[in-house]
Amino acid sequence: GDTIARLGGDEFVAILVDVDALDSESELMSRLLNAASAPVALEATQVNVSASIGITYYPQPCDLSGDQLLRQADQAMYVAKLQGKNRYCRFDTDEDHYIRELHEEIEQIRQALSREEFQLYYQPKINMRSGEVIGFEALIRWIHPQRGLLLPHQFLPVIENHPLSVQLGEWVIASALTQLELWQRRGVKTTVSVNINARQLQQEDFIERLRGLLERHPEAPPSSLELEVLETSAIEELHHASNVVQQCRQIGIGFALHDFGTGYSSLTYL
Repeated sequence: GDTIARLGGDEFVAILVDVDALDSESELMSRLLNAASAPVALEATQVNVSASIGITYYPQPCDLSGDQLLRQADQAMYVAKLQGKNRYCRFDTDEDHYIRELHEEIEQIRQALSREEFQLYYQPKINMRSGEVIGFEALIRWIHPQRGLLLPHQFLPVIENHPLSVQLGEWVIASALTQLELWQRRGVKTTVSVNINARQLQQEDFIERLRGLLERHPEAPPSSLELEVLETSAIEELHHASNVVQQCRQIGIGFALHDFGTGYSSLTYL
């Protein structure tokens, strides 16, 4: 009942029935690899080839077409080639499901940004001796149409290493500057601190883009903006972070290390 067929070029498909996924897989794949690598005599020349095999199984938790199964096996075969060829690799359905969910979440955040579903909440900073409000910290919230109010830890980790985090970070700075302009017009002079993620801080054109945001909000003085960066982000790119701090000070922007001392940093870094 097994079937082997040539799809085209040097690609073949074997459909194997009644296979115990774990117990028989290794033996079967070894037999296929050995058969493919058997020497071939062409007149006086002996030719040796090798094979890379990708495996997938059916049925799976979700319903799949034949084309989808072929694509899964093809992806696994590509991984086998990257690992050195002449071997087999099984398609990881759990990892594939995780990646698909991750892509979907990133796309939802992208759409949320375009639909203006994000808001900034302003947490007051209080002088504990005098009770005076000395500034605010901008905290992002996602007003999700189905899930309601979402806190940063519920969506920011998804885009931590994605370019979208830079786009969202610039939206936060722009929104904070807009709020500062509104307060300035009402005679309220205060400061707002904004958290900067690692990817945003490490952009080569970070200062240029920051200058551009300030130019678009001329009523918000640079001294009213403070940038907070995580200790770990600053130390990963210490030289670049130090340059950013120096240039921010020249512009008039304040700078702070967030959660300093919760990692492994010594006072030398500070």
